[in-house]
Amino acid sequence: MQVYVFEDEGYSRLYPLTFTRPVFELKCGATSLLEKIERDFPGAEIFLSMRDYLAPVFKHKLALPVNDLSKIGERDGLFINGRWLGGQEGIDFEGPEEVAISPEQEVVYARAKRNTLKGLKAQDLSQVLEHLKSTLKVEKVEARMVRYPWDLIKHNHQALAEDFEASTKKGTGAEIPHQVPVLGPKENVYIAPTAKIYPFVLLDPTEGPIYIDEETSIFSHTSVEGPAYIGKGTHIAGAKIRPGCSIGPFSRLGGEVEGSIIHGYSNKYHLGFLGHSYLGEWVNIGALTTSSDLKNDYSTSHVWVQGRFIDSGELKVGCFIGDHTKLGIGTLLNTGTTVGVCCNILPHGELLPKFLPSFTCFLRNKFTPGMGLEEMFKTARTVMARRDVELTPEEIAMLKKVYELTEEERGKALKRSRR
Repeated sequence: MQVYVFEDEGYSRLYPLTFTRPVFELKCGATSLLEKIERDFPGAEIFLSMRDYLAPVFKHKLALPVNDLSKIGERDGLFINGRWLGGQEGIDFEGPEEVAISPEQEVVYARAKRNTLKGLKAQDLSQVLEHLKSTLKVEKVEARMVRYPWDLIKHNHQALAEDFEASTKKGTGAEIPHQVPVLGPKENVYIAPTAKIYPFVLLDPTEGPIYIDEETSIFSHTSVEGPAYIGKGTHIAGAKIRPGCSIGPFSRLGGEVEGSIIHGYSNKYHLGFLGHSYLGEWVNIGALTTSSDLKNDYSTSHVWVQGRFIDSGELKVGCFIGDHTKLGIGTLLNTGTTVGVCCNILPHGELLPKFLPSFTCFLRNKFTPGMGLEEMFKTARTVMARRDVELTPEEIAMLKKVYELTEEERGKALKRSRR
């Protein structure tokens, strides 16, 4: 079987997280959405469809065919929306040809036989799907779809438990010092052989499993409450990791973190609170920076999506921060704040605006253009080198495209600040 994992127009509701990655590279639980699909279809030949400007970066990162229709029709095809959260959910991927549509009119998946696909002329996968919708039976299905950034947070507890259950690794491979208590069932804890757990760490899997990956260091006076995933190479120093956290890889954590996803290579190494939030890669959170995830009146939070604020319908919503953004010490983030890619945010003693466009500097309560693209790339190179990672020409081209895509919203913010 050929499995084609595709993006649809829903990627724009997931900005700023999807400015720099396809939707199926978002994480929920211990794995990305793509990894869940790969797990559900072992042995399948996987093809990926994504926005053109992302393709050069992720063709290399994922080592899978990208935007390649040359083999379509050689075998039966299954087309899966990359925003699907995985798990069979009663969905039958076997059987006759059909296109499955969610109540929101999204294509969840499509099944097509080899003969239907053979000889099909299409320039991209969206044309293939349109053809299948017009020729095959259409069925309504219920499916867990990621439509907004807060959906990743809402489903993270369950996804962590599902990923742990699907893992073949159980039990403790690393030596646990006798000063490290495990509260609750030890079978709900996995510690990789190369992980290092220091004395006076508390592991509490009472409410869900804890998975501690390879080369992770958890230093003394840290508590980790499940469900939780601590990614490869991550350091946690004296932190309080509350339930529902997915961390890493290669991140640095301190302070208090609750119900949050840190995509990887990001730092929040000092005191301060991060709750019900999603941080991209190469984000740095300064000491004492705190995000609000609950409004004083306990009403639902509004979040900036596609040029306007919409009601999330969720009581607890923190912040969503794009790649390569830096927040200075003592920054205060309002409930439901969105911060774009490559921002430089400096504190001013008050809550930040709830939307900060990409590639802006926020200083003394005003937006400025900052130091320019080349200085931002210089900073990115310096930061990435600290993890022995290189900023590639393909990533630079991707970030330049994001700069173009965000020009209008950035211009509006700069214009308001000049008044």
